[in-house]
Formats: sequence, C-alpha cells, structure tokens
Amino acid sequence: MENNAALRAQLIRLLDWEDAHVNLDRAVSNLAPADRGRAPSDSPHTAWQLLEHLRLTQRDILDFCRNPDYEMPDWPVDYWPPLTTPEDDAAWSASIDALKADRKEFAKLIRDEAVDLFATIPHGTGQTYLREILLVVDHSSYHVGQLVSLRRQLGAWPEE
Repeated sequence: MENNAALRAQLIRLLDWEDAHVNLDRAVSNLAPADRGRAPSDSPHTAWQLLEHLRLTQRDILDFCRNPDYEMPDWPVDYWPPLTTPEDDAAWSASIDALKADRKEFAKLIRDEAVDLFATIPHGTGQTYLREILLVVDHSSYHVGQLVSLRRQLGAWPEE
C-alpha cells in the first residue's frame, strides 16, 4: 500500500514538474501575442499550434481514460488546430486554462484509489491507466521542449 501511495504522489508531480526541464507555465509565460502565431523558417509549427495540440491530445487521453463510450478522434485533423495563430488573447488564455484544468483532472484520476493504475482500461485495447498517464507526461515534455526551442529561435525566450 505504501508503494502505491508513493507511485501516485510521484505521478502527480510528473504532471507538472520542473526538475529536469521547463514546465508548461514557463514555456508559455509572457510570450508576446505577435509571437504566438509566428514560426521560424525551419519550424513546422507555431507556439499556438503546439499549445493547442497539447490541449487537444491531453483532453483526448483523459477522455479515453474516463469515458466508456470513447471514440477516437480523426488523426491528424482533430489533434492539431486549423489556425496557426490564436484568434485573440482570450483564446490563448483559454487554451492554457483548459490544459491546466485537464491536468487537475488527471491528478484526481491518479488520487482515486478505486482506480487500479495497472489495470487495463475496460474499453481499450490493452492500455493501462498508468500507460496513459505516462503518455501524457511524455507527450507534454516533448512539445513543451519544442515550445522553448521555438521561442529561442524567435528571440522570444528570456535570457537567464
């Protein structure tokens, strides 16, 4: 039981930790509106596209974990935004807020001792809850790193 509690605590930390790299909050902090839709010439995505992709994908994985009537969205159209730039500041903020809200929902799922993290998701094809949580962490880390790299290329990353 003690190991289970330790695992759950560590997984919650992983959702937003900054031990080895920048977290989402720092990656999007103070990015000028004009830079949210810009991409360096060698980058296939803008900051907005990366942010929305993170939100859409995280929401999909959360839905998969909780919804017995889950239906997988179409790849790639439902996982990437159609626009390269947010409509306005409110859209940018709403995307960040939704990411944070879903991250809190993942933390609730992890804390729920009725959920066996090693159990396969009943409506899945062999995926466990633990696998899906680790997938969210891994996916987020990858794209947050892309956000930081993109900002550096744009000259929009604060020097430390």
